[in-house]
Amino acid sequence: MDVFQVAIDGPVGAGKSTIARLTAARTGFTYIDTGAMYRAVALYALRNGADPAVCGEETVDAMLGGILISLETTGDGQKVFLNGEDVTGLIRGPEATRGSSAAAVYPSVRAMVTARAREIAADGNVIMDGRDIGTAVLPDAKLKVYLDAAVGIRAERRYKELVEKGGSPDFETLVNEIKQRDYNDTHRAADPLRRAEDAVDIDVGGMNAEEVVETILSLIKERGGC
Repeated sequence: MDVFQVAIDGPVGAGKSTIARLTAARTGFTYIDTGAMYRAVALYALRNGADPAVCGEETVDAMLGGILISLETTGDGQKVFLNGEDVTGLIRGPEATRGSSAAAVYPSVRAMVTARAREIAADGNVIMDGRDIGTAVLPDAKLKVYLDAAVGIRAERRYKELVEKGGSPDFETLVNEIKQRDYNDTHRAADPLRRAEDAVDIDVGGMNAEEVVETILSLIKERGGC
């Protein structure tokens, strides 16, 4: 089966998930949220007494055989299922968020999520976002895009998001957190964040979401995707 795969990579705060979801809606492609998959792994581990942020890889690795993650696109957005249970809302809690960052560092967890994401991607046209999609998960994707923006711009966007949700974030703290996350993502041993050699760079700093989506749609069309 000939499928069209779009890989969207970039650092935290670049808007990858938002852009991927919007582009998928415009093209009819299936959106695959690998971040949600790592959150599902963390939720499973937490439920079974193993906090990925505390326990080592060996403990989490021993649980991976009991995990089946599936995704379903509905009119209300994408649903995430863990062993048949809809955990879409549960994986967005603070503990799963923290646990997913820790679990994503473990090579065995990355290997499991990568294998599952590839299985889903083999069934049709997909858009997948993350930090190693074009380099590790879908190295043969017909279109690879690398979204980026200055740290200050990414922090400002995050600041606005948190304020809109009723939070009172400290801007400098957000800047430092993003810098640390960038360092961690680019220096981890397993599949670090890096730009694929054949990726198209898009600086989203001076663009709104619709402009970024239109740019990607044009690239998809150039490559025969729609």
